[in-house]
Amino acid sequence: VISLELMLFVLQVRNEFYKDSQGVILVYDVGLRESFDALDSWFTEMKQEMGSQANMENIIFVVCANKVDLTKRRVVDESEGKLWAESRGFHYFETSAQSGEGINEMFQAFFSSITDMCENGGKRPTSEVNVGFTKEQADTIRRIRNSKDSWDMLGVKPGATREEVNKAYRKLAVLLHPDKCVAPGSEDAFKAVVNARTSLLKNIK
Repeated sequence: VISLELMLFVLQVRNEFYKDSQGVILVYDVGLRESFDALDSWFTEMKQEMGSQANMENIIFVVCANKVDLTKRRVVDESEGKLWAESRGFHYFETSAQSGEGINEMFQAFFSSITDMCENGGKRPTSEVNVGFTKEQADTIRRIRNSKDSWDMLGVKPGATREEVNKAYRKLAVLLHPDKCVAPGSEDAFKAVVNARTSLLKNIK
């Protein structure tokens, strides 16, 4: 019998439960931006409490985007949640505690991954951490999502020349083109960059 210690992260978690954990479930409310933004602080706290990066790499992480049944109040879309999870090599599931959507699939994948890790000598199998896109691509998509205008989106200063705009666009296009980037949200980010370039060039003489 494999002894598993499960930590379910909500708004409060007791630090003594961090030690010797084999699996972690991070849950946020898709209708509450603050709960999604808190994932970074939760993860940082975990790393501080649990010690070395080597230990963190041998823990199974699952991210649950909860309350997906409440579609009208959703503020964190699927691609944004998947990007946060998959850029760190974590599993991602869309769930609803109310309807039960995704719950069984999430727990089956979670415990199956922990079992595989235990059978692999306590080390997470390589396939578990295969991201498929780079940190630069993930960071760029996040930056584009949070950009305040077209200048900011392309990473150029207001008043930049046509040459500077086109140079910035080409760099982003190579990085985010759908044929080269499989990161969640990359297609929307690429379209946003194309539109930003078009908009800026119309107003540059």
